[in-house]
Amino acid sequence: VQLVESGGGMVQPGGSLLLACAASGFTFNQVSMTWLRQPPGQRVEWVSSISRYGETTHYGDSVKGRFTISRDNDKKMLYLQMNNLKSDDTAVYYCTKGWGPGGSRGQGIHVTVSS
Repeated sequence: VQLVESGGGMVQPGGSLLLACAASGFTFNQVSMTWLRQPPGQRVEWVSSISRYGETTHYGDSVKGRFTISRDNDKKMLYLQMNNLKSDDTAVYYCTKGWGPGGSRGQGIHVTVSS
């Protein structure tokens, strides 16, 4: 299993970022996928999950209405569109295999929201 995140960086409050995760080593379209994040000094938080074909999604309360998860099974890619970013969104973001926390993580990507 290999998961490689990209698209992170620094953005001002209110800004947007698109995170991407390239998956390999498993049958991507047969599994749900999840984004987790870990803010500095805090526990891992479940951000969002998406079912195999995208028909079902889950969002954590703190990101509902601002983040959108999506996937492209042909390209074996997972995405997280993050809008109206807040300082509390500052974290290392991980894409993981499966629904919810607990799956194999990528190396993570830093997102910093700061003015």
